[in-house]
Amino acid sequence: MKECTQCGKCCTQYGDGGLSVTDSEIDMWELFQPDIAQYVKNGLIWASPETGKRLDHCPFLRVIPADEKSAHSKDIYTCDIYFDRPDDCRYYPVTIKQMINDECEMLEEKDRSDPVKAQKALDILMKDSRPAFDK
Repeated sequence: MKECTQCGKCCTQYGDGGLSVTDSEIDMWELFQPDIAQYVKNGLIWASPETGKRLDHCPFLRVIPADEKSAHSKDIYTCDIYFDRPDDCRYYPVTIKQMINDECEMLEEKDRSDPVKAQKALDILMKDSRPAFDK
């Protein structure tokens, strides 16, 4: 399994309301990160602070466009709230199946051919972010 390539597929797949957030996360944002909390409406993320309507993408997702003159030849995605991101973001990816469905660029052919072994490797890789996946 490769290191994250910052392809952004995780964010673009789920950033339009496919995430959940806990009450405690919202409480912490309201207390310490009002710039994040303003995008929460009725317990839903990500909503427009002006209209309350759900946004079609995470407002904290940034794209560094591909540049033929630089070191990267494809768009790179970054997160403005990486250290304060929701647990759903922090825990991603959870399963190899999810990564396959999302066309995650971290996967190699050997991961696809032995998903059980790949899941163990993923759980080790993600040990600082989330608990291991239990079937």
